[in-house]
Amino acid sequence: MNFEGLDPGLAEYAPAMHSALDPVLDAHLNPSLLQNVELDPEGVALEALPVQESVHIMEGVYSELHSVVAEVGVPVSVSHFDLHEEMLWVGSHGGHATSFFGPALERYSSFQVNGSDDIRQIQSLENGILFLTKNNLKYMARGGLIIFDYLLDENEDMHSLLLTDSSTLLVGGLQNHILEIDLNTVQETQKYAVETPGVTIMRQTNRFFFCGHTSGKVSLRDLRTFKVEHEFDAFSGSLSDFDVHGNLLAACGFSSRLTGLACDRFLKVYDLRMMRAITPLQVHVDPAFLRFIPTYTSRLAIISQSGQCQFCEPTGLANPADIFHVNPVGPLLMTFDVSASKQALAFGDSEGCVHLWTDSPEPSFNPYSRETEFALPCLVDSLPPLDWSQDLLPLSLIPVPLTTDTLLSDWPAANSAPAPRRAPPVDAEILRTMKKVGFIGYAPNPRTRLRNQIPYRLKESDSEFDSFSQVTESPVGREEEPHLHMVSKKYRKVTIKYSKLGLEDFDFKHYNKTLFAGLEPHIPNAYCNCMIQVLYFLEPVRCLIQNHLCQKEFCLACELGFLFHMLDLSRGDPCQGNNFLRAFRTIPEASALGLILADSDEASGKGNLARLIQRWNRFILTQLHQDMQELEIPQAYRGAGGSSFCSSGDSVIGQLFSCEMENCSLCRCGSETVRASSTLLFTLSYPDGSKSDKTGKNYDFAQVLKRSICLDQNTQAWCDTCEKYQPTIQTRNIRHLPDILVINCEVNSSKEADFWRMQAEVAFKMAVKKHGGEISKNKEFALADWKELGSPEGVLVCPSIEELKNVWLPFSIRMKMTKNKGLDVCNWTDGDEMQWGPARAEEEHGVCVYDLMATVVHILDSRTGGSLVAHIKVGETYHQRKEGVTHQQWYLFNDFLIEPIDKHEAVQFDMNWKVPAILYYVKRNLNSRYNLNIKNPIEASVLLAEASLARKQRKTHTTFIPLMLNEMPQIGDLVGLDAEFVTLNEEEAELRSDGTKSTIKPSQMSVARITCVRGQGPNEGIPFIDDYISTQEQVVDYLTQYSGIKPGDLDAKISSKHLTTLKSTYLKLRFLIDIGVKFVGHGLQKDFRVINLMVWQGSFKSLLVPKDQVLDTVYLFHMPRKRMISLRFLAWYFLDAAVFSSVLAL
Repeated sequence: MNFEGLDPGLAEYAPAMHSALDPVLDAHLNPSLLQNVELDPEGVALEALPVQESVHIMEGVYSELHSVVAEVGVPVSVSHFDLHEEMLWVGSHGGHATSFFGPALERYSSFQVNGSDDIRQIQSLENGILFLTKNNLKYMARGGLIIFDYLLDENEDMHSLLLTDSSTLLVGGLQNHILEIDLNTVQETQKYAVETPGVTIMRQTNRFFFCGHTSGKVSLRDLRTFKVEHEFDAFSGSLSDFDVHGNLLAACGFSSRLTGLACDRFLKVYDLRMMRAITPLQVHVDPAFLRFIPTYTSRLAIISQSGQCQFCEPTGLANPADIFHVNPVGPLLMTFDVSASKQALAFGDSEGCVHLWTDSPEPSFNPYSRETEFALPCLVDSLPPLDWSQDLLPLSLIPVPLTTDTLLSDWPAANSAPAPRRAPPVDAEILRTMKKVGFIGYAPNPRTRLRNQIPYRLKESDSEFDSFSQVTESPVGREEEPHLHMVSKKYRKVTIKYSKLGLEDFDFKHYNKTLFAGLEPHIPNAYCNCMIQVLYFLEPVRCLIQNHLCQKEFCLACELGFLFHMLDLSRGDPCQGNNFLRAFRTIPEASALGLILADSDEASGKGNLARLIQRWNRFILTQLHQDMQELEIPQAYRGAGGSSFCSSGDSVIGQLFSCEMENCSLCRCGSETVRASSTLLFTLSYPDGSKSDKTGKNYDFAQVLKRSICLDQNTQAWCDTCEKYQPTIQTRNIRHLPDILVINCEVNSSKEADFWRMQAEVAFKMAVKKHGGEISKNKEFALADWKELGSPEGVLVCPSIEELKNVWLPFSIRMKMTKNKGLDVCNWTDGDEMQWGPARAEEEHGVCVYDLMATVVHILDSRTGGSLVAHIKVGETYHQRKEGVTHQQWYLFNDFLIEPIDKHEAVQFDMNWKVPAILYYVKRNLNSRYNLNIKNPIEASVLLAEASLARKQRKTHTTFIPLMLNEMPQIGDLVGLDAEFVTLNEEEAELRSDGTKSTIKPSQMSVARITCVRGQGPNEGIPFIDDYISTQEQVVDYLTQYSGIKPGDLDAKISSKHLTTLKSTYLKLRFLIDIGVKFVGHGLQKDFRVINLMVWQGSFKSLLVPKDQVLDTVYLFHMPRKRMISLRFLAWYFLDAAVFSSVLAL
């Protein structure tokens, strides 16, 4: 190398920027390389260093233009030319990234990507840069802000990434698989198996994926399936680099020798048209990197680690005259890249220097680069002097220092209250003389006030002004504006916006960032979604329901267990309760209680949802109690103490929810009658009082609850002694406390609402008085306070003003049975917990502490008709299964919207729009009292032959042969599946003014026929399931031209088909799924959804059916960015058959 002109004085400089590495710069370091690097901590200016003169560049010949230091002494691991802007990105072995702008290599940004691992590959996108390290993929803005940080498995060793399209990324390394990651959802969507030891280099053309292996092989894989189509065994040792252009593939690597691996000077070149090797290309350097530079011809640039570069044609001979030398500061070149315009080459060496070689004096990195956004300089304005002698000087000109301390003007909320200025009433003369034209009124000015001046004489009552209850005087916006600010956005009724693709392009993740599953609201009678979530998050109830299975056709416990199974398997995607709500609509008691809503009533919100959900709550507990009584409890489901879960005549639901009562009736004649009874829930009974009573008498919630449980009232009742109706005193005492205390609030009128509002105001005043000056506006604490709270002698956290408003409900209550059959109930606070100890309440006999687990509230919103939501305290076991962490957290469940909330929000009820409906209190340590194991109740016997429901079916009409015991499917067996449907409700849509159609409510489909065909064995191709599903609901369209189903086929009285129930067929499919068979069919995604065997997730949206168990010809023959191919075309093309001709002939 030629080192003439270098400053020898720089040889003594050794900066301490990286003390751990202790680098020493080369004695021949070019001073121009130190551009934009602060060398001297004493403050030596860069202008003081000698800079080399401008370099003369000959057009068409690559020469060195600039060299800079990225990071002193730290080797450069990767370099990349930005594909969107005129920038060069460099990554180091220390995990640091640096970008340089333009051919002058001006430093643009510099930031740390990883603290321990080196950066292995960089990929530029439109909005940021992707950085790949050993087991981490980070997407950062060009300025250094993190967009997302995706942590891979700690055992992964990634080396390469490939951007297949704008939102899909392939990541590979030294493991036996390649990951496909969706950049929009930042989730792993595919995992492709590759041979060991993995893939370190990836390229792509319009025909293949090219994967380079450390074993020296290059595999060509299909763009759609990622299966190996061809394979080139290039080198016997290892692969160093390869590139693809047109129909040529060139590779360099190492060959095995007796002494080890040696760099092979023969480049292997392959013709992709004939898929064979052509004459190897011998070069005069030790090739470590190579790239095609197709400017005029398909020439190759071959680079050695010592700094030698040679250009040659892949099909010609290498000329020693075409070799030029890069002058690295370090001993080795570590990275090499070519710009998109082919005008610039970038080299990075082992000492942290970057060398830019170009073929023109003013090169451009990209053909069409966008403008780069630069940071604005920090300008500090000088403040003007203030003249204190002026009386009108605004004090707002005085700058206020930034501080976290409380300002003197920030009064505590106890000493101040917001008082909005109410608009004065319109003059009566104006209203009298006003003439209306449309919705605008005109009136002459009465000249009673000065122009543009309105005096404000506020009354004392204005301080109690409520902005939510104030209605604007203008008729415009009277219905909307007050409610827009009253109901919080997350509490409003959520709706699904349908497109041409239905639900496939609806972003449910926008509404739910958790891994818990929501429920879809568009199904009829889906108002009970919140209560389904409450029952699901009761761990003993969930385990009991999932263990239940009976022969009853419309069993709510069975259908609820199937729905709970879907909620268990979901990873944040919404489920639908089609089958459960279908069974719910068939229960006669539900219709008699008025629980079945018409579609028009549900959409308009005509029904009282608060009363409806409280009746539904009583109905579902009673129904589950009856369903459990009809079936023997499985032997595996026993209590933790070894005793049976329930006694004879009772059910597990009864043990969990039932409370034994003693009702006593005392007549005035002195005769007393005592009867024993039980109840599954209680209804709050409020104290009698006049609405005009403004004294604000304080009632604890415990007092009202005790009054509601131990009810004492005077009523007319039959007396056997007097033999007539007499005034009697009826009292109710409790014998046994339930494990789960369910309370219906019964806030059905303004009287009960005023009571809740008044008690919340009294509780707020008492709390403010109790805490005094300690109360704060927000929940910010100093670091010392947090340390004190974390100590064993920590004090109680003082609540904030916002946490105390509209709160009357306690988080815990303590109940104790007295010796005289009485009941003591009191609120149990955190202060009591610290004073008496966490286990003090359980020391005495008959004492129970109940913790609030869920609240169901009615949201009043006149625009949407209102809705029902639930606050649920999700326990540790659910977080452990879903997220792998152990903690408890309150969540808001609003259909498919799920959001974590503060615990105080669950007990805050603003009676103007948020009204409590149902409360669930759970006995402390409830889960430890029961065995929570779940055993799959579905057995193989469901696949055996069964009788048909059709009265006229004959054996000669049988279209399938049931499975025998020796034919039971095993894991991996192929099963052909097809389903046919009928329409129960037509689609509701509207035609917009621009001619487009908007779907308001999709059509409701019901499965009508399920067919399963053997995929192997002696009876291969013969169906073993061909079930027609009996339905009691009205069918509006049989879709005969597609399904072949005619009116009468689903009627048990006249059908000649093999007719079964939906539950029976569902159990068969569930068993096949659980056993692990592979389903083959066309359009299985829709089939599984209508059968209620799926939830939405990713491109293939069947989560209950694992993806590796589905072979769908819709996706099997689908080309990227092309439409789906129909079954009719596939059958015609491959089988030469017309699949719908026989159906149309019917």
